Amino acid sequence: QVHLVESGGGLVQAGGSLRLSCAASGRTFSSYAMGWFRQAPGKEREFVAAISWSGGTTYYADLVKGRFTISRDNAQNTVYLQMNSLKPEDTAVYYCARHKYYSSSYNYESRESYNYWGQGTQVTVSS
Repeated sequence: QVHLVESGGGLVQAGGSLRLSCAASGRTFSSYAMGWFRQAPGKEREFVAAISWSGGTTYYADLVKGRFTISRDNAQNTVYLQMNSLKPEDTAVYYCARHKYYSSSYNYESRESYNYWGQGTQVTVSS
């Protein structure tokens, strides 16, 4: 069983920054791609960013490209999401997730490609 625990959310003014963390249990963290998704009230959960198992490749949704940076520390079993130049429309619950397949980033934008999810952390950006 894999447990993912997000932290770092909070209230920030537009233009500000936050850094989210996702700590994972288990000894296989470094073998799986990881993703960040978000869900705003009344909307579907959407892809934000993903990172390959090695950390060598990153992927971003167009809405956050250039503002958000995903990274991972495999020694610490942690994945991060640095969020800069935040906008009110970034307000959502942010979830980290572990990819289903070993050493794969297949279909990284799809929720169906991930089988372990954290409980989420709220990010609120005020205007």
